[in-house]
Amino acid sequence: MAARLRLALLLSVCLCAARARPNLEPAIRLPSERAAEGTDDAVGTRWAVLIAGSNGYYNYRHQADICHAYQIMKKGGLKDENIIVFMYDDIAHSPENPRPGVIINHPQGGDVYAGVPKDYTGKEVNVNNFFAVLLGNKTAVSGGSGKVVDSGPNDHIFVYYSDHGGPGVLGMPTYPYLYGDDLVDVLKKKHAAGTYKSLVFYLEACESGSIFEGLLPNDINVYATTASNAEESSWGTYCPGESPSPPPEYDTCLGDLYSIAWMEDSAYLKFLDLDSDFHNLRTESLKQQYNLVKDRTSVHNTYTYGSHVMQYGSLNLNVQHLSSYIGTNPANNGNKFVEGNSLPSFTRAVNQRDADLVYFWQKYRKMAEGSPRKNDARKELLEVMAHRSHVDNSVELIGSLLFGSEDGPRVLKAVRAAGEPLVDDWSCLKSMVRAFEAQCGSLAQYGMKHMRSFANICNAGILPEAVSKVAAQACTSIPSNPWSSIHKGFSA
Repeated sequence: MAARLRLALLLSVCLCAARARPNLEPAIRLPSERAAEGTDDAVGTRWAVLIAGSNGYYNYRHQADICHAYQIMKKGGLKDENIIVFMYDDIAHSPENPRPGVIINHPQGGDVYAGVPKDYTGKEVNVNNFFAVLLGNKTAVSGGSGKVVDSGPNDHIFVYYSDHGGPGVLGMPTYPYLYGDDLVDVLKKKHAAGTYKSLVFYLEACESGSIFEGLLPNDINVYATTASNAEESSWGTYCPGESPSPPPEYDTCLGDLYSIAWMEDSAYLKFLDLDSDFHNLRTESLKQQYNLVKDRTSVHNTYTYGSHVMQYGSLNLNVQHLSSYIGTNPANNGNKFVEGNSLPSFTRAVNQRDADLVYFWQKYRKMAEGSPRKNDARKELLEVMAHRSHVDNSVELIGSLLFGSEDGPRVLKAVRAAGEPLVDDWSCLKSMVRAFEAQCGSLAQYGMKHMRSFANICNAGILPEAVSKVAAQACTSIPSNPWSSIHKGFSA
């Protein structure tokens, strides 16, 4: 009997202790509880820089990606003062937008445009402003809200960039374009200033791996993932005629495959009824998300379409929790990450470089036969195709004039070994681009695919002056279509 009384007394004490435990000091909580309940602000501020590097309704998906990313950051607890958005802002209120004032990033998705800060819009979306914002240099910013990443040594920075690209280059709606060596130099300067603890960079673009390949050090606390490796295209998704396709009134792709993969992993999408992806980003690591995104973007490693998602820089950072960078919805905090929580695969997608052709074709196809609008749509389609043909043929001819008809294609298409940068002399590459454009017209977003050719010409020891001479032979005039025009300046 006495033993039973002692047992009852012991149970009573334990129950009382359990009820009182919320009032106990955090130091005696379980380690897992401390990790889950600790605030990220205790170790610094979270910053986010979101940039859509394109304009034009045919590039709808890039601004849709950025707006969606903002909504994730905002719901994750980041403050507007710490989120800096670059977007041309010509999509939501475009006459071609079937839902005026609304941007969607999923066929059944809601508006992701509402509430997005307009920090830098129109011509303010440029390389100089982007670099000034990253470096926290308020005096170097031109126009816009003036917001910069005014970070300290304990802060975490997340950068997300969505646009067209090419080997060693990223697009901008205003010239010049952004080149890999310049971006990495800015990241090195940011590190040397001691104004962050860690920086994560998510990059959506064709050949995006080439921006960091052989350039990004592994000791400056920058972790980067890219939509593709250094020699392949990335992919658009939710495109007309594909599956899943956008609502029928849309003629353009709604998102990009890599971008959709990381954002739909980061956000709970009620319209998809994906309970398994109701993720707690306090427990999901950067590495876990990288693996999920890599799997989805490659169609479960089949590569029937899609690309090779890559990671660069300080890979040791990938054990960090996502919440340290993009926050997390408090409603998800009780959930656990489960390996294999992958979102459903797409049955089709569109090569990013061909996504604008999908738009121009859909626009032409829908117009009434014989109408002035159909004639205008036909003209637009023919102009973009003529520009592509002109750029491809001009670069090929220049290669033949420099190296001969047999060796030209081999030299222009050569790919360096993994781990090597695209080019030895980046100044030569930029001069080469200007020499070409002065004689043959703008490369524009499609022509960025030929950056490897210009890099290989530099690597072969050919000077820009020599290219200028043969370019004058290859291009007797600059085509009159708007894509080839150089009135906006050079892309380098």
